[in-house]
Amino acid sequence: MREFTARFATAEEIEHWDKHVTANPNGGNLLQSEAFADVKQHFGWKPLHLVYESPDYSSYNLVLEKSFPLLGKLWYLIKGPDVAGVEDIPGIIRANQEFVKRSKLGVFAIKIEPDIVLTDGARAAIEATGVVKTPNLQPNDSTALLDISPEENQLLRNLHSRGRNAVRRAIREGVEVQDMEPTEENFRSMYALMTNTVEAKSQVRVREFGYYRQFWTNFIERGQGRLLFVFENGVPSVGAFVINYGRKGTYKDGGSLQKRSQYGDSHLVQWTAINQVKELGCTEYDFCGTPPADRLKDTSHPFHGLGLFKTSFSKTVTDFVGCYDQVINPLKYKLWTAAGERIARQIYTRRTGQQFY
Repeated sequence: MREFTARFATAEEIEHWDKHVTANPNGGNLLQSEAFADVKQHFGWKPLHLVYESPDYSSYNLVLEKSFPLLGKLWYLIKGPDVAGVEDIPGIIRANQEFVKRSKLGVFAIKIEPDIVLTDGARAAIEATGVVKTPNLQPNDSTALLDISPEENQLLRNLHSRGRNAVRRAIREGVEVQDMEPTEENFRSMYALMTNTVEAKSQVRVREFGYYRQFWTNFIERGQGRLLFVFENGVPSVGAFVINYGRKGTYKDGGSLQKRSQYGDSHLVQWTAINQVKELGCTEYDFCGTPPADRLKDTSHPFHGLGLFKTSFSKTVTDFVGCYDQVINPLKYKLWTAAGERIARQIYTRRTGQQFY
């Protein structure tokens, strides 16, 4: 069993943050990136840069921090820790406990969210550390993943037949996918397509436009994001914002008009994006959010419609272990779960109009 120590990153490590994160055992995650850290510091969180070290490897992870009167600080180790396997989670838990107490950081709880595939064994290993299961926060804690390492013709053959046929028909019928410039007009068109689709298919609340504008701009400026449109009758009819970060491409945001005449247009957007990020060195593509595998056919699930589309590329759904709380101060955590979190979320949303997490 590996033992870890925890520390804050040096100024030099922070300056080259993405290089370190993408060298993590699982290649890092876009939600641990420099671009995302900058987004969150504009929307209520303080980004911290945490390094775990063992004799075998180091892991670089973004921590988001909020402070609360009387309670102290909550840490959210978003999509982390990035570890080689579930067997390293106990060592990380001990390192967190020791680091917070030794450095007197005033943290009462740490949310962890490792990208570890859910199995009975993984769940048991994590819960044996004493952490507390909490509701999942990220849409891709269940998701469709696609291996995009094969050459293009083989990759197309590997798709689910529904997706493959839609891509081929769209190409045959002359559907065109365009790379778009990061202008205010294009961002607003993308946001309109996205809110239209989310409201129609998932009933999930969409963050305000300013959040997405900051998010999209940050990734595009770093060469890690791209905006793709299909047009119909002169107006955008399908849009997608796709990220390349390390070895993973991610379909982060998307939307479309509900009434369209071009068959397979949304599939061709994805196929185009997949081949673009593949050229940049990505070997895996995350469609970013489906129902859990055991609820894929449940029409009442808010992601049901999106799941049908995404699994027309990848035939299976991958469930991750999701979110857990590591309790550092039991009394303060009890107050947090009894009323503190609910009150904090209500006050923050009322004051800012933004989502808490």
